[in-house]
Amino acid sequence: MIKGKSDHSVFYRRMKAGITLLVVYVNDIVITRSGNVGILALKNFLHSQNQTKDLGSLKYFLGIEVTRSKKYIFLSQRKYVLDLLTTTGKLGAKPSNTPMIPNVQLTHEGIPFEDPERYRRLVGKLNYLAVTRPDIAYSVSVVSQYMSSPTVDHWKVV
Repeated sequence: MIKGKSDHSVFYRRMKAGITLLVVYVNDIVITRSGNVGILALKNFLHSQNQTKDLGSLKYFLGIEVTRSKKYIFLSQRKYVLDLLTTTGKLGAKPSNTPMIPNVQLTHEGIPFEDPERYRRLVGKLNYLAVTRPDIAYSVSVVSQYMSSPTVDHWKVV
């Protein structure tokens, strides 16, 4: 297997029958292939080198739920969102039709937010959520611009 150039936790092997991908995160490994040929041999090899445990088809990885149908693979961060809403005290809040207040004008001026680290953590979590929710990506990029010195107005928007 060849280590990926841009991500050192991704390994791949190209063959005539397709490509095999192996993704490692701490002590979790995900193996996928364009077809089933070769996956069993790779699993057996990994097990012979380390005590691995095959958990079957991928269902949950790095906060992302994975569901398959015959034609599609669905990615969701429902549990991640519920945890995020719980920690921010927004669970049960009225849903919004848009990710951010329309036409909001943010500036670097204003009353400094009392806990900038909390602001940065939340924006970071929202950035990770944008992996499966591209509809929030622009809004997250806007509030990310104020991570060095967030104001009370920035916090209200988040």
